[in-house]
Amino acid sequence: MAKEIALSKIAKISKAQQNVLLSVLFASIFLGAGISLTTRFVKQIIFNSKVIAAQDESIVAYSNAIKQTGICKKPKGDVYTDDELKNCNPDNIETSEIPGTLRYNILEVLAANQALNSVPQVGASSCIDSSTGKKYTYEQLKKQYQDATNVTARQAAIQNIKTCSALRVIPDALPSFKNEEAMLASLNRIFLLAGWQPESLSPSNAGYNGNTTTTLPDGLNPLEVNLSIEAGTATTMSVLNNIERSIREFDIMQATIEWSGDNSLTLQAKAKAYYMNESTLTESTKTISPGDK
Repeated sequence: MAKEIALSKIAKISKAQQNVLLSVLFASIFLGAGISLTTRFVKQIIFNSKVIAAQDESIVAYSNAIKQTGICKKPKGDVYTDDELKNCNPDNIETSEIPGTLRYNILEVLAANQALNSVPQVGASSCIDSSTGKKYTYEQLKKQYQDATNVTARQAAIQNIKTCSALRVIPDALPSFKNEEAMLASLNRIFLLAGWQPESLSPSNAGYNGNTTTTLPDGLNPLEVNLSIEAGTATTMSVLNNIERSIREFDIMQATIEWSGDNSLTLQAKAKAYYMNESTLTESTKTISPGDK
């Protein structure tokens, strides 16, 4: 009888141990699953925070680009809202409403530059006021832009500003792309104004090998040319003076001058003109990853 009681107790203890072990096992499983899910949720929260931060940076950069170029009026807040962008029409914005922007500096400051506007204008009959027979002033061109009542008229007014104001000088003074033919045409005009027809005028690809080295600003590129002048002293000096006064920069890097008994002068020179890289807004892509890699 005692033996049966002992066996019954052992069976009950064994069953209780099994229940405890099962409870511990299930608790461990639930705890592990909870920790795993919690870790996953935390990682997702961190990753989503990175994505939101990157989106915010993109929105700020996009808004700053719009503000700096003057495409739209300044936003009410720090960045543009969807409604502000939807209602933005560059052709309906007065330049006085976007001070300090790239568009303002071009259409208000640079276009009215008296030094650039002093360069003689050739051709462009659209720049002549038919009522007076005189060239349009910047104030008249600006008034055409302000008085435009539709997009077509405003675009035509902007084109007149580009063609008739000081802005017309910029493409020749500092082109935005490499154009050897235009450079040679500019030099040829300088020579003709001095009353001399060049015998040889050609671009140079050899490069200047002198001792002087110049570091150019970012985006500025050299364009080399060979000059050969054989004329009287007065004509040669007139050519050099015209090069010095040219709106386009020509740096003479190396020159050889020879005088002869008949009052003639021979000049062989290497010169540099310049052009800028085209400026554009570059769209960039940023990849966000959950881990460090």
